[in-house]
Amino acid sequence: MANFAYLARDAQGRQVTGTLEGVSQAAVVGELQSRGLAPVRVNEAAAAPARRRGVPTARLAAAYRQLADLLRAGVPLLRSLRLLARSKSHRGLAEAMGVVADAVADGERLGDAMAAMPEVFPGVQVAMIRAGERGGFLDQVLARLGDFLEKQSEMRGKVLGNLIYPAVLLTVGLGLVVAALVFFVPKFADLFQDMQLPLATRILLGLSAFFVGWWPLLLVVAVAAVAGWFSIRRRPRVRRAVAVGQLRLPGIGAILRHLAVARFCRTLGTLLENGIPMIAAMQISRDAAGQVLLAEAIDEAIEAVRAGDSLAHPLAASGLFTEDTVEMISVGESANNLPEVLVGIADGAERRIDSLLAILVRLMEPALLLLLAGLVMFIFLALVVPMMQMGSEL
Repeated sequence: MANFAYLARDAQGRQVTGTLEGVSQAAVVGELQSRGLAPVRVNEAAAAPARRRGVPTARLAAAYRQLADLLRAGVPLLRSLRLLARSKSHRGLAEAMGVVADAVADGERLGDAMAAMPEVFPGVQVAMIRAGERGGFLDQVLARLGDFLEKQSEMRGKVLGNLIYPAVLLTVGLGLVVAALVFFVPKFADLFQDMQLPLATRILLGLSAFFVGWWPLLLVVAVAAVAGWFSIRRRPRVRRAVAVGQLRLPGIGAILRHLAVARFCRTLGTLLENGIPMIAAMQISRDAAGQVLLAEAIDEAIEAVRAGDSLAHPLAASGLFTEDTVEMISVGESANNLPEVLVGIADGAERRIDSLLAILVRLMEPALLLLLAGLVMFIFLALVVPMMQMGSEL
């Protein structure tokens, strides 16, 4: 017996999907027909080319641009999808496009086919593609979607790229300090055993003995802490507490606030530009914001918009938006050009992020170097001072 995934239509023509167990594909087809369903596609579940991992944002952006170019050149949608499915640039993306092409060949809309693989095509992208299909401007939507994803990829790359060097510097420096405490400092313990040691030396030897003697406990505590964090990090109260704490961090809090605002404004502006209704666009943007406090503010803004009020006031109450940003949103609502204003706000927020990141990295590098130099100097003096005392007593 094997599991088969099927797509069928009922008597009213509605699509029905699911899985059935059967000895063969023909047996499953017969079972579906006995239930009054017309099978469209039946595949063995183990052999179905479903994609379970995500695709890099830059790859998706390039694929959407390529699909838009093919459609503008007059290539039919199904043939365009088949071409992308034969691409060798990224295996996972090619497999996903193959699944989408099969679904489109069976009569599904492009947006519905992509919605079946949320791990590859998030809700933001599916909503834009569905709007493009309904409005008859799919090629334009795909091109805008490519630009949108490219902006996201560039911003993520800038943030990570600026933080790589400080992270490597801190990791290597702390690793060297721990190695010195474990392998180098213990060799002096016997030498200083009968001496009256300075406080710094006693602290150093105590830390070394702790790391050497209690490393199994430290390892267990570290593993337990990581496991505990992963088990509770998705709880609403924990996520909110972490979000509040992150925004209070000097320097980093401002960057995270601008990142959340840029992501929300670019997503909402792009959705509105592509014909998504305001409420639906805000709900999708809420899920894409990635910040708990901003999500709460968006929920309040959704209720305000439903009641006919302004979008700007609930966003201003969150404290995440500056006064000039709120004023721009308010003017955009009044002038009926909110999508363009939101995209402009996102561009401005990303420029501020670039500036803040540059300043933060310039400050972090010397601060980390001074910290590591201070630790090394502490170890050196804590060991040298007792040895100098020993030399003076001889």
